[in-house]
Amino acid sequence: MAELRQLALPSFARRMSVREEVADALRGAIVSGEMKPGELYSAPGLAERFGISATPVREAMLDLVKQGLVEVVRNKGFKVTDMSETDLDQITQIRELLEPPIAAQAVSAISAQELSHLRNLAAAIVDAAAESDLISYIGADREFHVRLLSASGNQRLVRIVEELRAQTRLYGLSSLASTGRLVASAREHLQMCDLIEAGEAEQLQELMRTHIGHIRREWAGREG
Repeated sequence: MAELRQLALPSFARRMSVREEVADALRGAIVSGEMKPGELYSAPGLAERFGISATPVREAMLDLVKQGLVEVVRNKGFKVTDMSETDLDQITQIRELLEPPIAAQAVSAISAQELSHLRNLAAAIVDAAAESDLISYIGADREFHVRLLSASGNQRLVRIVEELRAQTRLYGLSSLASTGRLVASAREHLQMCDLIEAGEAEQLQELMRTHIGHIRREWAGREG
């Protein structure tokens, strides 16, 4: 052990942090449609836009390959995978079955401190919607829902929902943001916080079901 302490080994903590941050940003760009299906993207090209080396970008892209968001094109780079109408239908149906009841179950377990954090995220979601910052919107929205569901203690379900959310395509967000309608949807997160504070589990469940319903309709940019 003494020999290991004397070695000038690099720290991987920051690299993992950059990798995760890049993966989150790319995931948001894919979900929102800013990175388009069928187009080729290279790790060096994306790294130049991020202002970092290609290594963490390549690692992040490989993480997204495992999630089915992109696929490797040999000797060329990565291509964003598309989602069919049936894919979107099935993802939305599964989320409607899983998330509302678990969110209701989590209500009694959410502390005042955690609720304060959820309110801050809800406000960030509204701000991002007002500014048409879709990647920040998707990032804050993802964290809000993951933290809410995590309060239930069912981490297996949370991981499943995270994967389903990553596979969702919300190509209609840009249009909604430009017309101001995205702010109205964003404010539903503030309503969720109010319901949690009031202990209204059943009403939260219904609002969550309505909220998820937006995904397949106007948020996806395709009528279900």
